[in-house]
Amino acid sequence: MISIFRTAWALILGLACLAQSVSWAQSTGQNGLSRPPAGAAQLTVSGYVKDAKNGEGLIGVSVFVKETGTGAVTNNYGYYAISLPPGSYNLVISFVGFQKQTIPITLTTENLRKDVELSEEGRDLQEVTVKAEREEDNVRAIEMSVNKIDVRTIQRVPALLGEVDVVRAIQLLPGVTTVGEGATGFNVRGGNIDQNLVLLDEAPVYNSSHLFGFFSVFNPDAVKDVKLIKGGIPSLYGGRISSILDVRLKEGNAKKPEVNGGIGLIFSRLSYERPLFKKADGTARGSFIVAGRRSYADVLAQPFLTGDLKGSSFYFYDFTAKANYRINDKNTVYLSGYLGRDVFGSDFGFNWGNATTSLRWNHVFNQKLFLNTTAFYSNYDYMLDSDLKRKEENKNDYFRWKSRIINYSIKPDFTLFLRNNTLTFGGQSIVYDFEPGTATGASLGSIRTFSLENKYAIENALYIGNEQQVSARLQLQYGLRYSLFSYLGPGEAYSFQTDVPPGERRFPILSQTRTYKRGDVIKNYGNWEPRFSAKYELSENSSLKLSYNRLAQYIHLVSNTTASTPLDVWTPSTNNIRPQVADQVAGGYFRNLKDGRNNTYEVSVEVYYKWLQNQLDYIDGADLLLNKYLEGDLLSGRGRAYGAEFYVKKNTGLVNGWVSYTLGKTDRLVDGINGGNWFASRFDRRHTLNTVALIDPGSTGRLKRWNFSATFALSSGTPATFPTTRFEYQGYVVPHNADNLRNNYRIPVYHRLDLAATLKGRQRPGKRKDDNWVFSVYNVYARKNPFSVFFQQEPATTIDVPRSPELGDTRRLQVTNNTQAVRYSVFATAIPSVTYNFKF
Repeated sequence: MISIFRTAWALILGLACLAQSVSWAQSTGQNGLSRPPAGAAQLTVSGYVKDAKNGEGLIGVSVFVKETGTGAVTNNYGYYAISLPPGSYNLVISFVGFQKQTIPITLTTENLRKDVELSEEGRDLQEVTVKAEREEDNVRAIEMSVNKIDVRTIQRVPALLGEVDVVRAIQLLPGVTTVGEGATGFNVRGGNIDQNLVLLDEAPVYNSSHLFGFFSVFNPDAVKDVKLIKGGIPSLYGGRISSILDVRLKEGNAKKPEVNGGIGLIFSRLSYERPLFKKADGTARGSFIVAGRRSYADVLAQPFLTGDLKGSSFYFYDFTAKANYRINDKNTVYLSGYLGRDVFGSDFGFNWGNATTSLRWNHVFNQKLFLNTTAFYSNYDYMLDSDLKRKEENKNDYFRWKSRIINYSIKPDFTLFLRNNTLTFGGQSIVYDFEPGTATGASLGSIRTFSLENKYAIENALYIGNEQQVSARLQLQYGLRYSLFSYLGPGEAYSFQTDVPPGERRFPILSQTRTYKRGDVIKNYGNWEPRFSAKYELSENSSLKLSYNRLAQYIHLVSNTTASTPLDVWTPSTNNIRPQVADQVAGGYFRNLKDGRNNTYEVSVEVYYKWLQNQLDYIDGADLLLNKYLEGDLLSGRGRAYGAEFYVKKNTGLVNGWVSYTLGKTDRLVDGINGGNWFASRFDRRHTLNTVALIDPGSTGRLKRWNFSATFALSSGTPATFPTTRFEYQGYVVPHNADNLRNNYRIPVYHRLDLAATLKGRQRPGKRKDDNWVFSVYNVYARKNPFSVFFQQEPATTIDVPRSPELGDTRRLQVTNNTQAVRYSVFATAIPSVTYNFKF
């Protein structure tokens, strides 16, 4: 293992040296800019694009060379580089919500460093929140199956209890669903929630939800960029098989101090950001931001709680921070972190929380070679406690259970800008520490501990990718990733008998136990993961795109409930659990419909097909918690997911927004389940329709301080397993699934309408504060959307039955054999709210 690790990193360093030797100029001019060798045909213009208001680096800015028709897009740190022959050019720099700039440049004998600051557009921002990121970006960019939502757009979408939320906003995009209100996480193209890699400043977040899915862990005041990748995933990403949700935090205002916050019905939030180490010329070498939230529903509800509920705790809090320091023009360091926790319960309760830390170093070797090195720590833990309040009378009788997953990682990413090519390469090492469960119980003062051994693993990966402009119309992106996962000691590895058919297995049958020392390799898994995307422009306003990717996932979320909970168990791939593998092919047609010079409408249609291997399922009656032989209760099967996504977005005018419709199907095939036939996955939703309308009355008239928004969501019900027959025993009705069918029914259709209105504060000369009031109604027409349907026996009823025709009297009998289906709804009424937001 050590030799593999050393070889991988030696290869990364070797590639970096090779790239530097290719790109490094032979001599250096003034200001540290490299000089090309005599007779060189290409020079480079490069630099950072930042927000003029706060100095934040801008992600995804278009830097277009007017004379050649070529260009580049800034990376995640706002850096760009373009190779050009000597000559005079005009750089056209454009980005959503900012004034377009045209900058003349001249390249003679030296490379050119050109940093740019963009100012916000003078017109009202609400009109441009869903504007195309750059002219024809959705048509010309090679990316497909990718959705980006501007934070200002997220802030306008009607939200539950008036609180802006990143995860609930992306659920309005095509291909994204959830199993219901109150469900943790989200599902992409029929995948499980654990198949989404959720990154916060490149550190993984294992549970992205607060309050069982009602809110996400991302504080909108601290978020800069949100990007969801569903297909055509570049080779630099790995470890999950459905999607990548890449959330980037703000770097902090490098121009002046700034305070943001809000007061709502459920929680309040506050953030503070300011420059660091200001120089004499007024510029700053760094900046920072700190942001916090705390819910207080438990505090407001305390006067109304009685009996066993009195003193109950149900709240969450989180704290987000980030700082950066620019050492010089070539080196910048970033430090960011997140800490959050949910607490729920009375005497008996549970809590869960995430903690992440990311340390990053940006280094510009020269104009063509850029390095970002990230080291991160991630910890997700969850706990049950029968004595949440630590009462004195319970000190001798209690039960406590905890579990966690910890990651440590280092990841160098190189970007080499060449003529008509952008080469990316690097690697990553992740160390995993799983604590499946440690339980402590006390009864009459006698304490006993039930613990499962920790599990350890390391995942190494190398990748290389290239984005190539083949011609004016054809662009390719291709790459290869190799991942190697090692399940490590110390610990015991179990083997189970496999001669019992899965359909007849009722409990695991242990056949062998083997003990391993620390560092011993119990099992290795390696996977080649090719990636390919292509874009062909049919015209200035339309293009066709195609992508293929293979991804491998080595960790698994073990859950046999309809909706995953914070207490589900994470486990690595072992000698009994193979890694999940997915192959996905997608194709799409993208078109812009113009009104004059503006892209009034963006239209796209995408189709996809996914093949999934080694999908986990469970034998009937599987015991998932504190089960030493859990792996013997697991089954492995295949999956498939396919569908079409339709998307129409309106960018300009009084009313803008988008409509998305997804037609999809997700199936599983597991030996021993459903008679060995394909069955619908619990994440299968056949039809999903989402509509978002953002209405801005304009800058004049009675409604000039108002803007409005509405969302409508409609989707098919999720599959569920219902009994097909029943039998009675001593007056009790026992439901029975006679054919052992899985997910043989669907719960009723889901639909919901939300409305919101924002009243902006009055603008006065010299006023620094920017504030507004947000009024919203969630579930306007009080739809009782079912989260689940369950069956129960009705209470006994009494009827009078004649004894005999001769006697003419009656006797009383109790009838208890009726059953009823009960629809459980999380929100069965309209929920109004009001929130006050401020900024100064």
